[in-house]
Amino acid sequence: MKKILVLVLGLLLAAPLAFAGTVKIAALIDESGPTGDVGKPYGEGIKDAVQWFNDNGGLNGDKIDLIYEDYAYKVPQAISAYKRFNREKVVAIHGWGTGDTEAMVKFISKDKIPYFSASYSQHLTDPAKAPYNFLVGPTYGDQTTVALKYVKDNGKARTVAFLYNDSGFGRAPFFPHGEDKAKELGVKLVDTEVVGLKDLDATSQLLNMKKANPEFALIQQTYMATSTILKDSAKLGLPTQYIGLNWTFGKKLVELVGKDAEGFMGTSGFAFWDNDEIEGIKFLKELNKKYHPELTFRPVNYVQGFSSMYVLLSGMKMANKNYDGENLKKIYEGMKNFDTMGLTAPVTFTPESHKGVSALKIYKIENGNVKPMTEFISAQ
Repeated sequence: MKKILVLVLGLLLAAPLAFAGTVKIAALIDESGPTGDVGKPYGEGIKDAVQWFNDNGGLNGDKIDLIYEDYAYKVPQAISAYKRFNREKVVAIHGWGTGDTEAMVKFISKDKIPYFSASYSQHLTDPAKAPYNFLVGPTYGDQTTVALKYVKDNGKARTVAFLYNDSGFGRAPFFPHGEDKAKELGVKLVDTEVVGLKDLDATSQLLNMKKANPEFALIQQTYMATSTILKDSAKLGLPTQYIGLNWTFGKKLVELVGKDAEGFMGTSGFAFWDNDEIEGIKFLKELNKKYHPELTFRPVNYVQGFSSMYVLLSGMKMANKNYDGENLKKIYEGMKNFDTMGLTAPVTFTPESHKGVSALKIYKIENGNVKPMTEFISAQ
C-alpha cells in the first residue's frame, strides 16, 4: 500500500500543475479585410503571447481563455463582437482599428473593460476621454511629429505631401495634427492625396502630387497601398523621398515591391526580426522554434502583436487575480518603465496619459534589408 501511495504521489508531482481557474479575454483583429495583410501576423503575435503565458503558469495559476474574432475591418461587426464579448464576461480586450476602437470608446468606458488596441490614434490616449483605452506603441501623431522633424532638419525645400487612406486610421496622423505640426516646424504642406487601402493604381494621385513637387511625402497605409504608391512613383520617375508610418514598413514591403523599395524610410517603435542584438527578438526566435518550427521569419507586425499582448497580460498578472476593470486600470496606470525585453522603448502609463510609448526609431530599406537610421527618438 505504501509503495502504491508513493507511486501515485510521484505521478502527481511529475504531471503538469492544473490551473486554478479560467480568465476570459478577447481579441478583435482584421485578418480578411483591407488591413488583413498586417492584421494576420499581428494576431499571430497575440496568440503566441497567450500561449506562452499559459505554458508558464497562466495568470498566477489561472488559465487564459482567448476569444479571437476576425471582424474584417467592419465597424458594425466590431460593435457586435464587442457586445458578445461583454455578455461572455471577458475582463480585457485587445482590439484593432482606429475607426472601430474610437466608435466603441463610449461602450468601453461605461463597461470599464481595459481595451488595448493596434490603433495608435492619439485620440485614444487621453484618460479624460477614453479612460479604459491603452496603447503600446508611439501614436500616429508622435510618428508624424518625428518624421516632420526629420524633414525640417534634413530637407532643403522642406516641403511635404500627405498620402493617406480615407478612413479614421488614414486621417488620424495628419488632420489636424500633421497640418498643425508642419506649420509649427516651418515645413510647408503642399499636397494631400487619398489612396485606397486596396488600390492597385495610384497614378492619377501621384501625377497630382508631381505638380506640387514635394521634397518628402508621408504615407499612412498598410503594405498593399504603399507598394502601389512606390511602384507607380518609380514608373513616373518621381524624386520625392517617402517616409511611411509604422504600418507601411517592413520586409514584407520589400517582397511586394522589390528594388523600388530601396531608400524607403519609415517610423517604428518596435524591433524588427533582424535585430538579433535585442533580447526580445532572441526570445521570440526561440519561442518560434518551439511553437512554429517551420517558420524562419516574422514581420514586425507579429512583434507588435506579441509586445502589446505581453504588456496587457503582464498587467493582469500584477493584479493578483483581481480582474475588476477599475483595479486593472489602476494597475496599468501604475506601470512605469515596464521592460518589454527591448521590443519597444520602456512602457509607462499614468493617470494622465495612456500613451505607453513615445519614442521610436527611423529606419531605411537598404539592399533589401531594414536598417535603423537613428536610435530611439522622443516625440516630446
